[in-house]
Amino acid sequence: MTTTKPTTRSSMSERLFGVVLSAAGALLTLAGAAMYVLPGPGLPLLLLGLATLITGLVMIATARRS
Repeated sequence: MTTTKPTTRSSMSERLFGVVLSAAGALLTLAGAAMYVLPGPGLPLLLLGLATLITGLVMIATARRS
């Protein structure tokens, strides 16, 4: 007879993941805005930062409801 130990993995909660995404999105947005104002290809980085920021905020809002 074999006994197996249950594996314990530390899982990141959805709210914490949303906070991390929001923080990364804010930094990407600021970097993209700075590159957009200065001569450089800032628009793709700005759009990526905004998308990441909005996704993180939505995850925080939905995690708070449940």
